[in-house]
Amino acid sequence: MRGFFTQKWAFAPCVLALSVASVFYFGVVGTYWAVTGEFTRWGASLLNLFGVDTNKLGYFKIIGLKGNIFERIDGVMILGMFCGMLCASSLSGRVGFNLPTKAQMGRSLLGGLLAGLGARLGLGCNLASFLTGIPQFSLHAWFFTAATLVGMGLAFRHFSTSCSKGATKQAPARLNALLAFCAVGGFGVLAWHLHHKLFYALCFGAFFGFVISKGQICFTAAFRHLFVQKQSAQAKALVWAMAVGSVGIFVCLHLGLSAKTLWASPGIAVGGLLFGVGIVLARGCECGWMYRSMQGDLGAVMVGVGNVLGAALVALSWDFYAPLWVSFAKVNLLEFRGGLLLQVLLLAGLWGLCGAWDEAPLKTNLVAVLAVLALTLLSDFAGAGG
Repeated sequence: MRGFFTQKWAFAPCVLALSVASVFYFGVVGTYWAVTGEFTRWGASLLNLFGVDTNKLGYFKIIGLKGNIFERIDGVMILGMFCGMLCASSLSGRVGFNLPTKAQMGRSLLGGLLAGLGARLGLGCNLASFLTGIPQFSLHAWFFTAATLVGMGLAFRHFSTSCSKGATKQAPARLNALLAFCAVGGFGVLAWHLHHKLFYALCFGAFFGFVISKGQICFTAAFRHLFVQKQSAQAKALVWAMAVGSVGIFVCLHLGLSAKTLWASPGIAVGGLLFGVGIVLARGCECGWMYRSMQGDLGAVMVGVGNVLGAALVALSWDFYAPLWVSFAKVNLLEFRGGLLLQVLLLAGLWGLCGAWDEAPLKTNLVAVLAVLALTLLSDFAGAGG
């Protein structure tokens, strides 16, 4: 039993578990798993402090701004994630107070700011695109994912990829035990006062957070292994998770649920590029900074602050360029003949491209053919959707 808490869980089973849980989350709660939309609502509170009337901002008419964090499904789910992450971190003995240098703090803030800008311009983050948007068959998520990979590839080439190493002090065992108690107690108090979908959202959030922390799930780290170390195992695991999620969502849609589809605008790619660069600068994606902040990493907290600020800036400026996004069609691949085949080809092409970094040239050529075919079909669907 001690090993269950103290050992790190394998990456691949964890991301597959998250993918399956996100499908059930969609089926039970009726919405998709995402976090940056709620961070944008937190940004609305900052804007209100500066006298901005957020009720008149078009972005909040898209994502909604009613209620407080305890009354919104996304808000309660994120609280559950933090409870699960804190519980997993403390039980594993990973809590330690990390104080980065000023330069590292600045980089974290800038990376978080770019990631927040990119996530909201792209109408989703790594979770909302990789594990939600793509399984929902939304074309915009493919635009975001492709641009994110390009942004990360460029950033890994031009920026240092080493993790921040500030002054770290390991928390004593008693403090870990106290934090675990607080996490479980906080979850219990919230669960006692929440009902129906909010209660389910809290439970799912706690599961998401616990698994992310135990598996140390960070998309930035997964693609650092791919782009820098030429190791594709974690990136391939993410593609398998997308495929599993696609199967699950396909079943949910045939049971009568409605897919979440957003505008397939070229502006999505702009957001993806910014997001890809941002999470490399920040040395962590949304999952990464969240679980590291629960481990006592102040740099990760600064990434979160940057996320909220970046999201708020998009909400504040959205009405000036909204037509560049909303004038495009919302394209779901399943609305077209061969859409399911296209999804399979895109996933196969992405999986093969990941493997091409450390596999034989023959496979690289095969992957290139699949990628070209998939992108050709993709452009045809985009034209039909427009």
